[in-house]
Amino acid sequence: MSDSPAFDRVILGDLVLPDRVLRAGWIAVRGEAIAAIGQGAPPSAKAAPLDHTGRLVFPGLVDGHMHTSSAIGWAGIEGATRTAAAGGVTTCVDMPYDEPAPVTNAAMFQDKIGWVNRTAHVDVALYATILKEGGTHHIPELAQAGACSFKMSTYETSAHRFPRISHAEMLKALRLIAETGLPVSVHNEDQEIIDRLTAEAKAAGRTENIMHAKTRPPISETLADVEIFELALETGAHVHIAHSSLARGFDLAAIYREAGARASAEACIQYLCLTEDDLARIGAKVKCNPPVRSVAEVERMWDRLQRGAMAYVSTDHAPWPLDRKTRPQIFDNGSGLTGLQTFAPLMYTLLVRRGLPVTLLARYCAEATARHHGLFPKKGAIMVGADCDLCVLEPADYEFDEASIVDRPENRWSAFHGMTMKAKVAATILRGRVIWDGAAVLAKPGEGRFVPRLKAAAGAA
Repeated sequence: MSDSPAFDRVILGDLVLPDRVLRAGWIAVRGEAIAAIGQGAPPSAKAAPLDHTGRLVFPGLVDGHMHTSSAIGWAGIEGATRTAAAGGVTTCVDMPYDEPAPVTNAAMFQDKIGWVNRTAHVDVALYATILKEGGTHHIPELAQAGACSFKMSTYETSAHRFPRISHAEMLKALRLIAETGLPVSVHNEDQEIIDRLTAEAKAAGRTENIMHAKTRPPISETLADVEIFELALETGAHVHIAHSSLARGFDLAAIYREAGARASAEACIQYLCLTEDDLARIGAKVKCNPPVRSVAEVERMWDRLQRGAMAYVSTDHAPWPLDRKTRPQIFDNGSGLTGLQTFAPLMYTLLVRRGLPVTLLARYCAEATARHHGLFPKKGAIMVGADCDLCVLEPADYEFDEASIVDRPENRWSAFHGMTMKAKVAATILRGRVIWDGAAVLAKPGEGRFVPRLKAAAGAA
């Protein structure tokens, strides 16, 4: 019988699970997976332990919503996943609205997988979408190719890259997607209301920062919510609000679930902390769709999170180059925030400031996201058999500096610049290997992998 250790490495620290913290815990790694978990004296291993005693060890974050390729195409995957590694995010779920064309068929999907496997620093799951008209026949092949979810929109940013899908086409698509068991995220804004209010604002010369929120009032969001949940009720598809800035979005999801629909909604982290006052003060770096809301709405959002009404929390990371976020008139700027590198520190900070358990970070920013997108139990949890993906946080007070973002130079901006954080990412571990050491990204392009939706998870979202 061999006397060699059973494990390759042991990682020490306070392990944060969705329901408790294991103080003085340890994780034993074999290959790329977690082989054992415990407290107290750790087992022996072939390599020296990674000692994070006194630090909080979370599952690697799973960000269920980002746009790596909206600005420069698939070349953007490399930089976005580098900043994800620095932010404790080990799995990105990337949207399909890429430049110059959205991912609408299996051939394009396979091309994007190739870019992920050649350039990514962390693991990546992929959304798919459909053409504005006439592309629903590609839905089965996209599901077969490993798409974790589909995405559609009730609002048109670009007729080609980010189109509005008509009610008739969406109805047809949702019936087909229901057969695959995959969830469908929908961008939830009403085109008619927003276009009318925006045209009126421009005609009146009202192009200051706050007008982005004023031209996208709450009714423009909730009206779209009702439309898509009625479609869910009709088709049996799992329809998901891609980003609810309003507590009422989660209330509507609950109402439709009671009626028999498969309905859910996520919050983006900006809707838990930024407000219209920040939009007016900071400007386009805070511009996103739907827009940030009032101080009172932020409080209502936290109420829904604590009640368990949210499916998960994401970033909606959209790294537009700085020249797309610094134009004088608010309507001329791109919509979306950078958020991957601040995700873990910011969520931890918000929880600590409210006196809420840090286990909510593990629940809403890792496990729940992985479950929704069919990546659990491979991703999103500290449990035996899961990939050894970890985010290690060290409590510390500091001001976040956007210059520290490790993406391309033109993407080093943040709506959270100057915000006091309560923790730093001391290490990020992907499949048992340290890819961020607290100061530098150690992963090379291509060390990240495409992660398909688990076949057993189809229909389980």
